[in-house]
Amino acid sequence: MRRALGFLGAVLAGALAGCGVGTTGPEQAGAPASGLRRPGSVEHYAQLYFVGPYGVQAVARRVEAPAGPQEAIDLLLAGPGAAERARGLTTEVPAGRPMASAGPGTVDLYLPVPVARMNGGGLGVTQLVCTAANAQVPGGKQPPEVDVRVHEAGTPGIWTVRCTAAGSVMPVPEPSRS
Repeated sequence: MRRALGFLGAVLAGALAGCGVGTTGPEQAGAPASGLRRPGSVEHYAQLYFVGPYGVQAVARRVEAPAGPQEAIDLLLAGPGAAERARGLTTEVPAGRPMASAGPGTVDLYLPVPVARMNGGGLGVTQLVCTAANAQVPGGKQPPEVDVRVHEAGTPGIWTVRCTAAGSVMPVPEPSRS
């Protein structure tokens, strides 16, 4: 018992004495903190999706004002920047200009070619759908609640999908009919 109390006393004394705060005052430890926003400043980012070695990957791009779906797609069409290319990011978005328009909680995405004719079809569609869904959409909805209605050029019908938090595309189930 006496031995245990002695050990406990030594541990407590060490813990109280060894908190790591010296008595010498402040010391030079490198450059001041950076990257913090000034109070009251507002920065906006568009979330774009590029193809990387492990699938589709989100990238944040700084923009002047909140980007709607078409503005975000136009940034995506410009392709990855030098730093993004250095990380191995590319694009599978087809030639031509996909168009997007937004309504409350929805985006209508008009593809310039049918998905079947797109190189890497599914990856390009995922890039477009997730970029459009993560843009500023009226109604305040955020993915995965934003419905993206895809219109393929030369193909009848519209199919509706959503972008998941993981950056993949999931079909929206048809409402059940009772």
